[in-house]
Amino acid sequence: MEIDYKKRVTMDSSAFVLLSDYVPAILQEIRYYSTYNFIGDRIDGYEDPCAILTADAARALKSVSNELNVKGYRLKIFDAYRPVSAVKHFTLWGIEDLDLRMKPFFYPELEKQELFRKGYIASRSSHSRGSTVDLTLLDMRTGREVDMGSPFDLFSEVSHSDYRGITAEQYDNRMLLQSAMIRNGFVPIDCEWWHFTLREEPFPDTFFEFPVSSEYIRSRRR
Repeated sequence: MEIDYKKRVTMDSSAFVLLSDYVPAILQEIRYYSTYNFIGDRIDGYEDPCAILTADAARALKSVSNELNVKGYRLKIFDAYRPVSAVKHFTLWGIEDLDLRMKPFFYPELEKQELFRKGYIASRSSHSRGSTVDLTLLDMRTGREVDMGSPFDLFSEVSHSDYRGITAEQYDNRMLLQSAMIRNGFVPIDCEWWHFTLREEPFPDTFFEFPVSSEYIRSRRR
């Protein structure tokens, strides 16, 4: 029996936390709050540049952070919880918007419609369930992002997790991140080296609509 998607959308944020409260050392560059993303505008629903996750996912990510800190790395977050309104923004842009100004930077080899067909953008995102995160590593010795062979949100075969047309060092860097995430309960996807979902996510069939807002999360705790 097919799930009624509309009945599975809620504003309840009671199971969510600000990631910075759980992992203070984590770095955040929330791309969909900025204009440097594949659309070129701030995305609907992003009111603050903060990462929000379910408490379960935040605890698991803290374990990842602790493991990699010992090896000289810090986690850098590009996106975490993503409201349903943001996903709708993506979908409408793909269907109706003729703007291609960010194409050279994020999808130079593909047409917009292919981004959905090839799985780079979903009409129902696991991010909206609250336990998915997009991230990379920062080398604490250099203060720079680790070279993964392609940047975040480059929609291309080169960004596939198992792509071997990159250097051995770049591939090893991807595997360093992936192995730490898997050991701590996350599952990768094939087409994006930066994307992971908590294996035992608490809301596998529920999608959330509340805004990405630190004030919204804190106000529900009062």
